[in-house]
Amino acid sequence: MLLGKYWASAASVAVLWGAVPVSADTGEIAAAVEQDYANHLEALFVHFHENPELSFLETNTARRMAAELRSTGMEVTENVGGTGVVGMVRNGPGPLVMLRADMDGLPLPEKSGLPYASSAVQVAQDGAEYPVMHACGHDVHITSMVGTARQLMAMKDQWSGTLMFVVQPAEERVGGAELMLKDGLYERFGKPDYALAFHVDADIPTGKVSGSEGIVGSSADSVDIVVPGIGAHGASPHQGRDPVYIGAQIVTALQSIDSREIGPLTPVVVTVGAFHSGTKHNIISDEARLQLTVRANDEEIRAQTHAAIERIAVNIGRAHGLPEDLLPRVTRTEGTPVTANDSALARRLNAVMIDAFGEDGFEPAVQTGMGAEDFAYFVTKEQGVPGYYFAVGGTPPEDFEAAANGGPPVPSHHSPLFKIAPKESVTLGTQAMIAAVLDLAPAP
Repeated sequence: MLLGKYWASAASVAVLWGAVPVSADTGEIAAAVEQDYANHLEALFVHFHENPELSFLETNTARRMAAELRSTGMEVTENVGGTGVVGMVRNGPGPLVMLRADMDGLPLPEKSGLPYASSAVQVAQDGAEYPVMHACGHDVHITSMVGTARQLMAMKDQWSGTLMFVVQPAEERVGGAELMLKDGLYERFGKPDYALAFHVDADIPTGKVSGSEGIVGSSADSVDIVVPGIGAHGASPHQGRDPVYIGAQIVTALQSIDSREIGPLTPVVVTVGAFHSGTKHNIISDEARLQLTVRANDEEIRAQTHAAIERIAVNIGRAHGLPEDLLPRVTRTEGTPVTANDSALARRLNAVMIDAFGEDGFEPAVQTGMGAEDFAYFVTKEQGVPGYYFAVGGTPPEDFEAAANGGPPVPSHHSPLFKIAPKESVTLGTQAMIAAVLDLAPAP
């Protein structure tokens, strides 16, 4: 049997990997997904959770995802934008629907206490070795993508069009989506008519899907500020220019951007996450380094904030008498735009979710923080691709009740304690993706 070729029928595909061909009936789909979780997806999730890999280095994860997608009979291309994987299914006339899942882990030691907790370590791009864990649920996303692919390939008589399965690297570094696009994702495989993605959310109870008609993720930029100084003895500060003191004033002044330059009803975050300088108590160093994360919900505000950061840093350096060739330097490194759902598409698919899971199974999304997501690159205004990004609950309701009654708090994303309910998250995410595809690409 040749990999990358379609087999004769949906029924034969289903027999080969143990799924049962189903109709578009929600109950039958749910039963089939549950069966596939028990037979295949549970072990696959545990494998991914035990073997996380850092951003841009997801070689084994990508290889396994490519094999899983190939096993369904679809055409698979590897090494797109680095470790990215693309699976294509052409099934008659209709729209091109992109389904995206991110696959990278985080440099954290897992302390969840799970029997399948990660003990993985990996040498990162900076040459240092780090512990690695799936502390944001990307193992759920890729497992669910496999489940979605297996079911849709078993029910090809229920939909018509082309599906593009995108396994994306480096979401945590907000770089993988852009790399895949620069490697010709849309030119090589086609520009989607719709793009879909979901994120498991530890702040939402299991059994619930959440969607928004607007913003679902803020912009996020990593900004480095190098503050030069003039070194001196700590006992003679007048003989130098202290970059720690200059940098401290920059840190304080940056908070005036939100409080005094941006309208009070417009959210902006400028957080200094790291401040490094010096080697000894009594030495005034000749350099300080600041690392910032900057968040906004509007591209104009994003640009205004970055201009203000540079203005403040440079002019505080001038105010302290630094020469023009030693003024602070501001560099933006990693970044992603605002992620916003296409309003018309979101209204349509929110209704699909309510129809599939009931009024009690859907929650309108409310932005409570300024998390970011590089899915934005796939659906920018410049790309012209309508996108729908939604959330699936990951924490059992009883855990919220226990926390409210004085028990342990529900661990947040990016915490070493992070854990979600895998079965409930994977199966609901899979069912939701199937429901969206069946609506967007119905059979003639």
